[in-house]
Amino acid sequence: MTEIRILALAGSARAGSFNKQLVRVALRGAEEVGASTTFVDMRDYPLPLYDGDLERESGLPENAAALREIFLSHQGLLVATPEYNGGITPLLKNTLDWISRSPQASPDLAPYQGKLAVLMAASPGPLGGLRGIQMVRTVLTNLGVLVLPAQLTLRAAHEAFAESGDLAEPRQQERVLALGRDLATTARKLR
Repeated sequence: MTEIRILALAGSARAGSFNKQLVRVALRGAEEVGASTTFVDMRDYPLPLYDGDLERESGLPENAAALREIFLSHQGLLVATPEYNGGITPLLKNTLDWISRSPQASPDLAPYQGKLAVLMAASPGPLGGLRGIQMVRTVLTNLGVLVLPAQLTLRAAHEAFAESGDLAEPRQQERVLALGRDLATTARKLR
């Protein structure tokens, strides 16, 4: 059986992020079907705002280069993100922009091409982050990622999790686990 590596990240740096909790549940689903998994906390990889002049003068920031290598070594992406004012979070967009740059200060989409992704969002609001997911789908597709159609939005996220970190509602827990399983299974089939 071919080893499949799944990378999970959240578009939020907040310590108690609902999206970090959500993507960790999905990651367990990928592990259930034998995928090797990695969770990246964006808080551990601070980056300056993308600026072409800064890149030209200083090169690729160390954290961007490290994230780029992590992305290159995985076949699938589990991305959970809140929406900020109806759109993609600045943290996630900035990170994706930096990773799209090569150490030679040129665009290089290798970290994205041939990758599969599954998107999810958690929000206290009534739409559960749906508008943000739509923007993330567009950005990832433009970068060459095949974003699978299955996605999940979790509304009332502030009430959705048990103390264990699992979702309090068993059917919702199973839906999130299934996203991770499906991503890993699909990635394996396409290898």
